[in-house]
Amino acid sequence: MRNNMQDYYNDNYLYNLIASTILAVGMTNELKQDESGINMTYNFISNCVGFDAERLVEAWQEIEAAIPFEQYVRALTMHELGHAIDREALQKSLDRTLEIMEIKKNHSDVELYTNEHLLGIILEEHEMNIVFEETAWQNAKQLNEAVQMIDEVTFELIKNQSLATYKNLYKEDLSIYSLVKEKSLQSV
Repeated sequence: MRNNMQDYYNDNYLYNLIASTILAVGMTNELKQDESGINMTYNFISNCVGFDAERLVEAWQEIEAAIPFEQYVRALTMHELGHAIDREALQKSLDRTLEIMEIKKNHSDVELYTNEHLLGIILEEHEMNIVFEETAWQNAKQLNEAVQMIDEVTFELIKNQSLATYKNLYKEDLSIYSLVKEKSLQSV
C-alpha cells in the first residue's frame, strides 16, 4: 500500500526529477521505470538507468539522516550515471559475472556457504561489486562537483550509506568464509 510520501513523490515526479538530473550533468542515458525492488539501477548492456518509484521512496525513508528527498534521488542518479561512465569496465566483467551466476545457479545456498572454493567465488563477486560501486561513486562525485547539485556533506552521507550495504554483505560472507576455512583446516 502506498503511503502519503509515495503519493507526493509519484511516478511522474520521480521520472522528471531523475531525467532532469541526467540532462543537468550532460548525459543522455535512457530512463525507464521498473518494479525490480531496487531503488535505482544501471543496465550496462542497454546503457539505461532504471528506477523503482515505490522502492526509491522506501529507501529514502530508511535513511537515519535528515536528507532532502530530491538530493537523495539526484545523488543516486549521479551514482548510476557513474556506472555509465565506467561502462567499458562493466562490459569487460560480463564473462566472469555470467560464470559466477551460473555457479550460483547450479549450487544450493548450503553448498555455496559451506564449500571454501564456492564461498571464495561469492567473495570474489562481492569484491568486484565493491570496486564497481566505489568507482561509480567517484565518478558521481566528479559529476556533482561539475554541477553543484548536492552539498558535499549530504553527498558523502548518501555515498557512505549506499556503500555500507555492499561492504556489510561482504563482511558477513567473509566471516562465514573464515569459519569454513578454519573448519576445513581442522579436518585436515
